[in-house]
Amino acid sequence: MTRRPRRNRKNQTIRNWTQESFLRPQNLIAPLFLLDAEKEEVAIDSLPGCFRHGLSNTLKNIEEHLALGVNSFVLFPVVPENKKDKTGSYSYNPDNFYLKQAAAIKERFPEVVLMSDVALDPYSTDGHDGIVQDGEILNDETLPVLNKMAVAQAQAGFDIIGPSDMMDGRIGTIREALDEANFTNASIMSYCAKYASAFYGPFRDALDSAPKAGDKKTYQMDWSNRREALIEGELDTQEGADFLMVKPALAYLDVIADLKANFEVPIAAYNVSGEYAMLHAAAEKGWLDLEKTMVESLGAIHRAGASIILTYFAKKYARWFKENH
Repeated sequence: MTRRPRRNRKNQTIRNWTQESFLRPQNLIAPLFLLDAEKEEVAIDSLPGCFRHGLSNTLKNIEEHLALGVNSFVLFPVVPENKKDKTGSYSYNPDNFYLKQAAAIKERFPEVVLMSDVALDPYSTDGHDGIVQDGEILNDETLPVLNKMAVAQAQAGFDIIGPSDMMDGRIGTIREALDEANFTNASIMSYCAKYASAFYGPFRDALDSAPKAGDKKTYQMDWSNRREALIEGELDTQEGADFLMVKPALAYLDVIADLKANFEVPIAAYNVSGEYAMLHAAAEKGWLDLEKTMVESLGAIHRAGASIILTYFAKKYARWFKENH
């Protein structure tokens, strides 16, 4: 045999030379759950190792991430029930603790990149990403609320606006609203191909934001569809998205690869709560090695074409990376 591929696998040094993808901590975005509190810390049972944090603990958590090379964070608010209404008006209220805490984080750590979440579900009494009327999630009526939310977040200091709502046309209207408010440098990371997935359960536990009735299948994508993601990607890039995201990640590696092959903007993927929790559950049973499966899973997402990965493993991966490189 003149060609023996195993020669390029014979030791670690040569394997390092031939490694095709290399995921670094700076490619990760760590999700953080914010409480309207100063020092409170509440464990999330379905997300082992993750917490809802008050501001002081959030700042401490960010400092720990920074020491390991992770400098990007996506923030999610745990909104008290008494702040919720049918139209999510608290989302753009200047007294919104989420906006105040984001400003405090940027004041303490001006070097970090903060990404927001734009959707009604944390703020809505209905638990849906849009305004609900007679059981229908209204698209066009929701857009003005999303615009106000995005501008308020940019004012608070968010570097990247993250529309996760999946309403049609929201990227274009948000871009227009940001530009009119002189936030032309605020980036938009579109949840472009966000699927109606069964892997979101622990996240909804974390925010207490599950729909009160019905489901999200009229606006989130059908998990069986692949080509539809290209339609969403085309629309979002035309409307001004700076990044396109696929959510979830592990069950949608083909979609990540499709977007990478068809669009010039960077591709992101969300390694979602269910994907994180199932590895922990299997590791607790002794069926899988948590560290090895974490590294392999995140590496596969990166290999498929995601240059940015949102993951609850961010700190753990960064610690592994520091110890092994």
